[in-house]
Amino acid sequence: MAHQDHGGRPDNSMRRRLRREVPGIVGLLADERDFTAMRRYRTFTFDDHAAYLREIDALLKSLASQGLHTTVALFDPEEYGEFCADAGLDPDSAAGRSRFTAVIPTSGAAVRYTGQPLDALIPQLINTAVRRATWEYTTTLLADLGVCADCGQDIGGAAFDRASQLLLRLIEGAGPGSHHLVCSVPAADEQLLAVLHTHRPAPRTGPDEAPAGSDEAPAGFDSAEGAEFVSVLATGIALETAGGVVLRTTAPGTPDRLRGWRLRRGGLVPLTEGEVFSAYCTDADTGEPLAPEPGAEYHAGFDLGEEDTGTHH
Repeated sequence: MAHQDHGGRPDNSMRRRLRREVPGIVGLLADERDFTAMRRYRTFTFDDHAAYLREIDALLKSLASQGLHTTVALFDPEEYGEFCADAGLDPDSAAGRSRFTAVIPTSGAAVRYTGQPLDALIPQLINTAVRRATWEYTTTLLADLGVCADCGQDIGGAAFDRASQLLLRLIEGAGPGSHHLVCSVPAADEQLLAVLHTHRPAPRTGPDEAPAGSDEAPAGFDSAEGAEFVSVLATGIALETAGGVVLRTTAPGTPDRLRGWRLRRGGLVPLTEGEVFSAYCTDADTGEPLAPEPGAEYHAGFDLGEEDTGTHH
């Protein structure tokens, strides 16, 4: 029951305060193709994508100025059509678009609006969608590999466990600093990519130094990023494909250090210094040489301590 003033009227200030606690979702047609697909609906009245984006930007700023929490969700016209067909909704209606937008965050790409401009927010949304699709693809693939006929081992599960161990060895071997890891594995239709950011503080010294045997603090990283990275690496391990991992380490007062490993027979083999240099200084699309990156050093990948680089299934 709403609070009322002495005249019996609802207290609008109370209602405004309650409104600030109700989250909102804004569906966004990020690219021209998706925007054009929605124009077939009579009730979708925008006819220019640039103007539509300006209105979305103005709406988001207006909601933020009112102190409202807003999530921006990537609106996919194809998924929208399927949703309306399944739910028995008219796709050519504002109600249909509203109902679909409300459920996008449960299964689609969505990011919190924090005032970022659209030219930063749209890449965030697209990256989130790619990460979600990669995660769904790799986890489904690993689950469908089944059981090894020779040893009875779950192939996908064993590959995931092995990839987890390799990631821990990579992080441990990288030492203190901020680390940027990229795993790349070829798939049937496209290249699977996963990125992981992690940081390990420098060892503590002085009166508050860590106890013996724990001179380095553990590295921290986002659990979702870690799971995605492991799933992509596990896919390469299970299928024994090509691909590899590159590592950039950044620490104060020192040049960035670049290292790399290649996938071979379900394991990671260190690249030599020359191979790392070649990988970073060659255009992946044209094969043309690129200038070395200023302020960066190219190092051989360190040994990950694998006695057997073959898979165990």
